[in-house]
Amino acid sequence: MTALPIDPALPALLQALRIHGRAVLQAPPGAGKTTRVPLALLQAGLVKGRIVMLEPRRLAVRAAAERMAQALGEPTGQTVGYRMRGEAKVSPLSRIEVVTEGILTRMVQSDPELSGIGAVIFDEFHERSLNADLGLALCWEVRGALRPDLLLLVMSATLDAAPVALMLDAPVITAQGRAFAVDIRWRDRPLAQEARLESAVADMVLQALAENTGSLLVFLPGEAEIRRVEGLLAARLPADCVLRPLFGAMPFAAQRAAIAPVVQGRKVVLATSIAETSLTIEDIRVVIDAGLARRARFDPGSGMSRLVTEKVSRAEATQRAGRAGRVAPGVCYRLWTRGEDGALVAFAPPEMAQADLTGLALELALWGSADLAFLTPPPPAALAGARALLTDLGALDAGGAITAHGRALAALPLHPRLGHMLLRAGPQAAPLAALLAERDPLRGAGSVDLNLRMAAIAGQGQGADLRREVIDRIRAEARRLAKGLTPRAPLGLAAMAALAYPDRIGLRRPGDAPRYILSGGKGAVMAAFDPLAGQRLIVATDLDGDGREAKVRQAVALGDAELRALYGGQIDWVQTCDWSLREGRVLARRQERFGALVLDDQVWADAPADAVARAMLDGVRALGLRIDGAAARFRARVELVRSDQNWADQNGAGGDTLPDMTDAGLLDRVADWLLPHLGGVRTAEHWRRFDLLEPLRAMLNWAQIDRLDRSAPAYFITPLDRKVPIDYGGEAPEISLRLQEMFGVTRHPLVGATPLRVTLLSPGGKPVQTTTDIPGFWTNTYADVRRDMRGRYPRHPWPEDPTVAEPTLRAKPRGT
Repeated sequence: MTALPIDPALPALLQALRIHGRAVLQAPPGAGKTTRVPLALLQAGLVKGRIVMLEPRRLAVRAAAERMAQALGEPTGQTVGYRMRGEAKVSPLSRIEVVTEGILTRMVQSDPELSGIGAVIFDEFHERSLNADLGLALCWEVRGALRPDLLLLVMSATLDAAPVALMLDAPVITAQGRAFAVDIRWRDRPLAQEARLESAVADMVLQALAENTGSLLVFLPGEAEIRRVEGLLAARLPADCVLRPLFGAMPFAAQRAAIAPVVQGRKVVLATSIAETSLTIEDIRVVIDAGLARRARFDPGSGMSRLVTEKVSRAEATQRAGRAGRVAPGVCYRLWTRGEDGALVAFAPPEMAQADLTGLALELALWGSADLAFLTPPPPAALAGARALLTDLGALDAGGAITAHGRALAALPLHPRLGHMLLRAGPQAAPLAALLAERDPLRGAGSVDLNLRMAAIAGQGQGADLRREVIDRIRAEARRLAKGLTPRAPLGLAAMAALAYPDRIGLRRPGDAPRYILSGGKGAVMAAFDPLAGQRLIVATDLDGDGREAKVRQAVALGDAELRALYGGQIDWVQTCDWSLREGRVLARRQERFGALVLDDQVWADAPADAVARAMLDGVRALGLRIDGAAARFRARVELVRSDQNWADQNGAGGDTLPDMTDAGLLDRVADWLLPHLGGVRTAEHWRRFDLLEPLRAMLNWAQIDRLDRSAPAYFITPLDRKVPIDYGGEAPEISLRLQEMFGVTRHPLVGATPLRVTLLSPGGKPVQTTTDIPGFWTNTYADVRRDMRGRYPRHPWPEDPTVAEPTLRAKPRGT
């Protein structure tokens, strides 16, 4: 065999596995670990049984198996074989099996001892796919509980090895060096925000072709960008160059053509991240990296996943650049500056932290335990949402244990939603299941209607929008899924879709805009011009995942009868009393509901008073407490005594026994003190007129009221026996009254031992003096006030000695 950079590290790796039974291997891109290591384990006689190696992509599975078989001089399927969903090439002679990551999960679930398997290799583990993380956690538990002889090896080009080595308590073996050097070239200045990515990439391709020999590998985020760059380059490439797209959804023959060397001339491979790992495209000398990757993001709040385009991590950029140095020294052009390179995150986030965890939750339930050693634990909120969906689908019981239906779902190579639909509807649902598992077969169809897609699958569609390759894959997958299924009663397309998406049945909101409330509680919106926009009920089978209001990308109209036939047992009449902030009133309704959908809505005319009052409490919380007038004065008295211990001690009030009447204290216990008094209050206007004095007084018992009245009386009794409210809201208790009403008072009024602050008013109600010493006022200031007031108010008495005058509020008769 040709020497590769990994070779010097193989003895140390074999020794580590021989001693510890587990290891982590770090090797740079192009070192040869994928094809060398499994063969080295086999040839060293280190493994009893088969070696299973995981690869993240189907193309990498085939390529790795073929290269190892070629190294042995054998066809694939003898010593080295492979397995993936729907395809296998193995024989009883196979000692090495290269598999996609989901295949290992099925192996462990069906045979926890992994009988006949001596080693499991996790290749390209740095991609941190959900299935790889689950597979490693399962194998680690199997090794600890059942198979201490099982060898485990984690391999990666760019992985931060420390966390996984710590989890496995495993030695780290590092292969130094790489196949060939790669010259990294950055842009001089950042790409302008208004610049089109595809145009910039196309220009860079032409520049690289002019500056270098050999073929080019161009990394783009997705198929759409690949097709646009392909269109820009088609008429501009030199005559000796051929364009080769490469993405996961392509037929295998087209993928093979992209990685195979050209007989003459050069090629330009336009690829997604599928070309980052485990592939050697032999004649590549130049890599152009657009610096973007497309990832699935799951929002547990909306229960939806969406694809987002993000900047690559430094690890991904390193992996991509390494493609240029596989077979000779190479060049990597990056569509960003050296300065921007430092801002890239070190590693891409693991799929576990951002993916839809429904499949994982089902696998954990099938395993019988979620207490596995995950390198990245599943986020609790996302896992809880996944379990809730599985419970709705009947895959888990109320206690979270897997059901017989759940076991059947786990055996299907489908998302549990689609598996549930397939098992409930039978073979008639196979085309729809295959369609919903694939990308949209219609490009720019002009409508979200699912019927158009199904017509295309049935051969009734036509036009340039058809993705023929996608349709062919859907048809093939539908045939495979339909095998062995028991026929069921006929169901319409919408009914089958509703089986898969019980939480995405949408009811059109009132109004002109086609906005929907989904049965799971989220919102969705459809383009106003779409033919489905007028439908009352829909099933949204594809949404963009926006957490606030998702855009409907694919849907089908659902009839009311279809909904009731499927979910009649979950449609109930519910009586509700709720505060409506928008209408400012309590709404008492009888509603027919399915999840968050209100299918029928009627007035609940005889709603119990208690229910109305409790709803009004929500209104009180929303509107806030309105305490004024006598209620405010009462509260001030209570708060003064309660909060001022000196005052309480001085006046014998026992302030610590009084209830908290601050806004926060009242709202905290609002149901206790206010609910019995809310009869007849059901609108914001009623609440504005509501007097809170009586409910506040009712919070105190007789003894508390008596002590409060003695220590902080509500009124001052004037010499005319008139009650003047005392205001306790200021620094000292305060009253206001006419000066003439205090004639004859020779001792200043007190509250307990505290002098009242008295504001004396003119006959016209204007303040003339504020004092805490009435006798001192009579002696020192009254004469000046009398002199001023006699001219203004001649009909009112202004005696020379107010201390012996009779108090009065009367004026002299006219003419006297």
